[in-house]
Amino acid sequence: MFFIIYVSSATHPFTNAELLELLTKCRDNNTRLEVTGMLLYKDGNFMQVLEGEEATVRALYAKVERDPRHGGVITLLQGHGEERQFPDWSMGFRDLNSPEAIATPGYSEFLNTPLTGEACLADPTRCQKLLLSFKKSR
Repeated sequence: MFFIIYVSSATHPFTNAELLELLTKCRDNNTRLEVTGMLLYKDGNFMQVLEGEEATVRALYAKVERDPRHGGVITLLQGHGEERQFPDWSMGFRDLNSPEAIATPGYSEFLNTPLTGEACLADPTRCQKLLLSFKKSR
């Protein structure tokens, strides 16, 4: 199973309606492509993990890099794993500014870390742990 974890910055702050629209499209597309993952959003920044067949994930990631709704796409971690980390999620999602997300156990460890490339590149495995902590809290 191949995965890519990346961060990016939105070209403008997303409204809840825009996030819902993005999530709906991601879920439909990912289900069709047999891609799973998690998308986090905070303060205009995204962190996402995509996992699936390598060629499919790489092609989807290339499309993500060209998406005009965000820029500054930085790959944090990529590789192969024995199994999916998000097997039942066509695209899990958390808005890290929501009260629900803030109440998630383990969230406070990351409260002061922005989802920017500079902050995340320092420790990509920490970013992977963040994504997994929200999976477990679901």
